[in-house]
Amino acid sequence: MCPWCYVGKRRFEAALGRFEHAGDVEVTWKAFELDQNASSHPEGTQVGPDDYAQRLSAKYGTGVERGREMVSSMTETAAAEGVELRFDRAVKANTVDAHQVIHLALERGGPELQGAVKERLLRAYFTEGEAVGDRAVLQRLAVEAGLDADEVAAVLAEGRYVDDVRSEEAEASALGITGVPFFVIDRKYGVSGAQSPDVLLGALQRAWSERTPQLVMTGAGTTSADGEACGPDGCAI
Repeated sequence: MCPWCYVGKRRFEAALGRFEHAGDVEVTWKAFELDQNASSHPEGTQVGPDDYAQRLSAKYGTGVERGREMVSSMTETAAAEGVELRFDRAVKANTVDAHQVIHLALERGGPELQGAVKERLLRAYFTEGEAVGDRAVLQRLAVEAGLDADEVAAVLAEGRYVDDVRSEEAEASALGITGVPFFVIDRKYGVSGAQSPDVLLGALQRAWSERTPQLVMTGAGTTSADGEACGPDGCAI
């Protein structure tokens, strides 16, 4: 439900595309609900052009005009990252079921399928105006991303991953995470917010350097022309 998560995903992807060890990076998505008590509107809900602006103005105690300005600014920022935000279509939703589907995707197809499902749900909510809190809609979207329809239906009916969702939210709280997006690298570095690709790339590089430390070469003891040393072919005398 957070547009910065969509923007943050794009910026992280840009950083990863520049990271020389990208093939060794595994990305998994964890659950975080902005409002566990949010209600879901069903498919076909009519959304007014100022609905999202009104939600923002109510949340932050500002006028609707200020809400419109926030929507406009966010839309422009997202467009610069290649993300189309259509707040005029956004249908309010509780996300616990969506998080369950994302858990199922990880179990069935690993990080690659989970990433595909995550992307599909973001585009559905922010661009297409899909009611992602409606289970029939959620099932259709999950199938489009590569999951089995019957299993998705069973997972949602059983609440199979609700405990996992709550566990991850508790883990986030224990780590001091109070907002999203939030990137945790090797459970050692945390990056809060939709930071620039440069910042995210720097965090990846630092984590990698600590995982695979490199020697810092100095003049003494090297095999250069100026330093005597022994090598596979013998010793320089």
